[in-house]
Amino acid sequence: MWKKELLLLLAILALGAFFRFYHITATPPGLYPDEAMNGNNGLEALHTGTWRVFYPENNGREGLFINIQAISVWLFGREAWALRTISAIFGTLTILGIYLAAKELSQNTKAALFAAFFTAVSFWHINFSRIGFRAITAPFFLSFGIYFLLRGFRRNNIWDMVWAGIFTGLGFQGYIAFRFAPFVFAVPIVWQLAKWYRSRKITATFESPAPPTTQNLPTPQLTNPSTHPCTPCAVILFLFITFISALPIGWYFFKHPEDFIGRSNQVSVFSASSPLSEFAKSNLLTAGMFVISGDCNERHNYACQPELNLLVGIFFVLGVILSLHALFGRSQPPHGRMASATLFAWLFFMSLPATLTSEGLPHALRAIGMIPPVMILSGFGAAWAFRFLNARFPRNAVLTATI
Repeated sequence: MWKKELLLLLAILALGAFFRFYHITATPPGLYPDEAMNGNNGLEALHTGTWRVFYPENNGREGLFINIQAISVWLFGREAWALRTISAIFGTLTILGIYLAAKELSQNTKAALFAAFFTAVSFWHINFSRIGFRAITAPFFLSFGIYFLLRGFRRNNIWDMVWAGIFTGLGFQGYIAFRFAPFVFAVPIVWQLAKWYRSRKITATFESPAPPTTQNLPTPQLTNPSTHPCTPCAVILFLFITFISALPIGWYFFKHPEDFIGRSNQVSVFSASSPLSEFAKSNLLTAGMFVISGDCNERHNYACQPELNLLVGIFFVLGVILSLHALFGRSQPPHGRMASATLFAWLFFMSLPATLTSEGLPHALRAIGMIPPVMILSGFGAAWAFRFLNARFPRNAVLTATI
């Protein structure tokens, strides 16, 4: 079974790579001003040997992506595609990250494969995978960070937590929207800490001293204290590695606090005459961009089309309904509640880079951190729909068995 899953995943990755790399030397033509500025900063780093963690020009940009682009220019020359191929690499690897995160959250291979496939063919994600903007790093670091964090909790594995901290810390050096990511990671962390605390209390109850008449009998235990996972230890390790990985840009902002806010202060809803109504409006427009009307900026989207096509949009709505049921329904498994809470937190907090602004809404670029949860929820909906059809139309059993 795993061989079939691996072959399907490789086929999806190949398809995603094709859409992201095909004709990247010519499409889109030319360079956008922001891409050109990245290239100029990259050339400056190559010529001077000064590699910055933050480039303050052009409203300020985190330096990790620009520095990687500079290496690409050094390897391939001063070509537009040399800048954009880095986006294509991040975009292709994000498909794998979303698959892994979806499988960890859903514990369902079909849902994970659907999520990966929807990402591979998503115009929303393909478009930004072919443009040299640092925003493409946000879904990459978010997906792998969440995946390794959840896997680390499940397996009680030190190296999983180390990798989770590395991906999370580097995310802060990738794109400004990642600053809302701690609220997403807080959900599984708090959930696991609460689970650990409850299990310790139950264990302590079962390990209470036995009465004298049963001194020679073994004390019943719910878990083995010698192998009981130290969840606080795992969390501290994750936070420490995250801190170390994010330290370069954190130290820069400590020394240059004026660069921390940058352009976000210029487009904030709080600068509007009525911040609350502006925030409500931006939330409605952002929510509607998935299935009603998308970003009208031709650099971000095509003819104001919804960010999801009709079928994926239906699966997304279905996935939201299923996750709401898993979160609030009675007798739902704890893992399903945690997964749903994580996905909804992911949706909400990674929408804030768009909804807290009052310019160019809906804004597909600033909302790019929402791509992983949107695709994962769509995968949930698609997997449920196929199970539903298979149960009622057995002729489809052969089709669904191959997915």
